[in-house]
Amino acid sequence: MADSDRLSAPGCWAACTNFSRTRKGILLFAEIILCLVILICFSASTPGYSSLSVVEMILAAIFFVVYMCDLHSKIPFINWPWSDFFRTLIAAILYLITSIVVLVERGNHSKIVAGVKVMGAALKHRGKGLRNQGPILPVLLAESL
Repeated sequence: MADSDRLSAPGCWAACTNFSRTRKGILLFAEIILCLVILICFSASTPGYSSLSVVEMILAAIFFVVYMCDLHSKIPFINWPWSDFFRTLIAAILYLITSIVVLVERGNHSKIVAGVKVMGAALKHRGKGLRNQGPILPVLLAESL
């Protein structure tokens, strides 16, 4: 039994690392890193806003693991492209609201940096996966089929 586990491990590792080289894998990893940067900026200025970044970072990591381990094909009753789309849409809206609130408040320079980073993250979320693909509805319908 140990021999079969050892033989399947390199194939499993290759399957897991292949996703991290795709465009979607790179975008999800960049989203996790960006959420970490936003978390650091918010923690330095106003810790009350850092929970949004923590939740988004955890959700992005969950989706990264689901896609990396090919669990999205093993759990077919969840429509993964739609759930990823709604996650990023809600994140973009919440990041925009948070960044406007942070930029409107008077504060130190770290608040301004945090607000600008969040604006950049919201704009990144808005266009994630939809660049150069035309209208959104046919793309999402084709992915869900």
